[in-house]
Amino acid sequence: MRVRRPARSMLLAAALGWGVACSSPVDQPGSTVPGKCQADAPIIAAQKTDVLFVIDNSGSMGEEQAGIATELPAFVSELRQGGGLAQDFRVGVITTSVYRRSFINNRDDYREYPEEAGHLRPVPTAGGSTSAERYIEGSDPDLLAKFSRLVVQGTNGSGQETPFEAVRLAVASSMASTPLEQGGNGGFLRDGARLLVVVVTDEEDCSTQARPPPVILTEDTSKDLCSEQASSLTSVEEYFDIFQGLRDGTGASREVLWATIGPVALSDKRAELVKDVTPQGTFVRNVECPTSYGPGYRHRAMSERFDSQLRNLDSICKPSYRETLVAIAELAAVSQSIEVMNLPDPRLARVDLTRADGSVTTCSVAGGSLRYDASGEDRPARLFFLGDCLRRPDDTMIEVKLFCAG
Repeated sequence: MRVRRPARSMLLAAALGWGVACSSPVDQPGSTVPGKCQADAPIIAAQKTDVLFVIDNSGSMGEEQAGIATELPAFVSELRQGGGLAQDFRVGVITTSVYRRSFINNRDDYREYPEEAGHLRPVPTAGGSTSAERYIEGSDPDLLAKFSRLVVQGTNGSGQETPFEAVRLAVASSMASTPLEQGGNGGFLRDGARLLVVVVTDEEDCSTQARPPPVILTEDTSKDLCSEQASSLTSVEEYFDIFQGLRDGTGASREVLWATIGPVALSDKRAELVKDVTPQGTFVRNVECPTSYGPGYRHRAMSERFDSQLRNLDSICKPSYRETLVAIAELAAVSQSIEVMNLPDPRLARVDLTRADGSVTTCSVAGGSLRYDASGEDRPARLFFLGDCLRRPDDTMIEVKLFCAG
C-alpha cells in the first residue's frame, strides 16, 4: 500500500455543490473543512483479521489434516498480500468435537468433550509437547511451523461433527470473554478486527444447542441421521444470525467471513446424498466426493448465506487444497471497509482503487460510492465501499487523498 501526499485541488467542488454564488463549507458555522491543505494525508490503519480454523478431528480425517498443513504456506502468503492493504492477523484452531450421542449394543451412550468444545487448542511445540500458546500472531517468525502443527488435531475426536456449535461456543458464548488462564478464549478476538472462520470437515454438521443432542447416531452406515433429522437440530439460520450479530468490546458490529472445505461435489459444489455399495457395506457419501461420509447440505447452506456466489465453499475431496486455501485468503484479505484517521471532513475524502489491469476507480463520499461511519467513544471512523467501488481481491493499491477548499 502506498499513501501519497495530496495535491491542492478543487476537483470536489462540483460534487459538493460549490459554485460562484454558493458559500464555501469553510465559512459555514461548525464546519470542520480546513481552509488550507493539510501537510499529511489521512492514515489507513492495517486491516485486523482474527482467523479461526475449525478442524474435524474424527477418525477419517488424518490425510485431510495433513493436506491442509502442507498448503498453509500458500494461504499465509496470500493473506499477507492483503489486496494492497497492510494486514494484521492472528490464527487459532478449534475442533468439531463438542459431544457424541450414539445407540450401540442396545445402549444410549452420551459423551461430551469439555476440553475441546470451542476451546482454542494449544499450540504444539516442535518437540511435540503442549505449550501455553492458544493462538499465533501473524508477525511470529515461526508462524508457519506452529500453524502447520496446530491444524493436525489427530483422529480421536467425536464422530458426530458439530462445527457450527463449536464456533458458537468459541466466539458467541461466555467463553469468548473468559480469560485464557481461566479456561476461556478471552483475548483472541480483538476490538476492530474481522473474524474469518474456516471449517474443514468430511461430514455433515450435526450442531444443536440442546444437551444431550436429539440426533442419536447408530451403526447403520447406510443412513446419515444428521441430514435426515436436521429439523431437530438448531437451524442454519439461527446459527447464521448468531454469527452476524457478533459485536466487539466497543459495541461495534464485527465483520464475519465464513469459508468451508467440506463434503460437497468436486465439479459444482452441490450437496446431494448418494449411497456407495461396497463389499464392506453401504456407506452414505456426497455426490462426486468419494472420501466424504455424508452430504454437506448444512455446510452449503451456511456458506451460501455468507456468499451467494459460493466462492467460500470447496470440496474436501480435492487431491490438493492449495487453490482452495489461496481463494479463501483472497476473500479474507478484502474488507469492504477501512479504518481512517486524520480525516477532518468525510466530504473531502477521495479513495483511488488501482485494479489488477492498472485502471483506477475513484470513490468519494460526495459521489455516493463511499459511506462514512463516524468514530464512537471507543471505535475509529470507517469508510465503507459501495457499488462500483466494492473492493476486489486482486486490487493492487488503495490511495486516500484529501481535497481542500483553500
